[in-house]
Amino acid sequence: MTVAVRVFRSMTALFTASILTLSAAGTASADPIGNFLAPVADPALYLPTPLGEPWFDPPAGFEQRPPGSVLATRTVQVGPLLTPVTSTQILFRTNDSKDRPVAGVTTVIVPTAPWTGPGSRPVVAYNMAIDSLGNTCAPSWTLPRGIAPEIVPVQSFLRKNYAVVVTDHQGPRQGYAAGPMAGHAILDALRAMVALPQLGLPAQSPIAATGYSGGAIASGWAAQLAPTYAPDVNLVGVAFGGAPTDYRILLRSLNGTVGSTLFLSATLGVAREYPEMFTLMNANGLRLATIAKDMCIYLTAPGGIVAPIPAQALSDIPDVDRTPIAEEIIAATRMGGNRTPSAPIFIYHGQQEFWIPKQGPETLYDEWCANGARVRLEEYVGEHLVVALTGIPGAYSWIDDRLAGIPAPSGCSSFGR
Repeated sequence: MTVAVRVFRSMTALFTASILTLSAAGTASADPIGNFLAPVADPALYLPTPLGEPWFDPPAGFEQRPPGSVLATRTVQVGPLLTPVTSTQILFRTNDSKDRPVAGVTTVIVPTAPWTGPGSRPVVAYNMAIDSLGNTCAPSWTLPRGIAPEIVPVQSFLRKNYAVVVTDHQGPRQGYAAGPMAGHAILDALRAMVALPQLGLPAQSPIAATGYSGGAIASGWAAQLAPTYAPDVNLVGVAFGGAPTDYRILLRSLNGTVGSTLFLSATLGVAREYPEMFTLMNANGLRLATIAKDMCIYLTAPGGIVAPIPAQALSDIPDVDRTPIAEEIIAATRMGGNRTPSAPIFIYHGQQEFWIPKQGPETLYDEWCANGARVRLEEYVGEHLVVALTGIPGAYSWIDDRLAGIPAPSGCSSFGR
């Protein structure tokens, strides 16, 4: 009872601040107060508020077109960048976590300077750590407004005259942490890219994918889905770090700590792709879903300092994470298992990681290697934020080699484990 009271008081304070913020931004739902006072388990109430831009709406009948089909394009200006580029946004057909047709969006950034190296211009699928629930947090919205938080690594690849593809890998529902949705979106974005000859990025262009933390979820899932879902995509290497691979592990490391609001945001993001999760939530869980539905990471992340709410407080079901619904979804969103990449993989992680323990990527490494994948695992001194920086040189050098056509060593190897 004490926990419930604390949770409700914390959520009431958050709700008050949120209503003021959302009202000022014009993104509140039609009746946010009503949803808060008497919440119902209707998944549609907890989806992000639409942007109101018709360009994002797929045409009628798009569901019958194959994954990767181009539905619409537009030219945009992105930045700030030091490299002269042309940028194109593509609306394309993809599949969600349950293989249902949805529309995805990607931004393809191509340097205006001609590619003078051998073959076609290399491509980097740079997967930002979106880690948010609102549509205004997605790269397709932040890049044209000059507020994308990971523009520096994008610039670093453009400086090498590579093209860079930045996909809204959380999908149209902003399904944060839903790996299957992210993997499908990235692979279908790359299919859509090569379907536009004017971009100068044909199917034979070598493609590498990379991302950190939330971007690692997307990168890892794209790698392991590619052999069966998109074998036509010329993926020559995938490098990712700080990967949350298994939410069973995160239940121990993030849940109920100062990082709890990131964990809860991920829970709500996954619930958007697996709406049966809403049947497990109590009124406070649905209230949180109302409050957070349009929030970006800069609003959700600090909340754990004020209100470290455990996921169990948002359900009245004992051992809710052990229910059949939860077990099935945790298994469906766990990286690894019988899904094995065919492209070479580079994984980096912190030895002192306490938010995302190294047990996850080490288990992933062991499973993929047992199934015949080519994987390099490097563990560095430091925790999540430190290794986000110190891991870049090794990962990006590895990407350069793959894009240059240098074969990755066969088998598996590790450093620092």
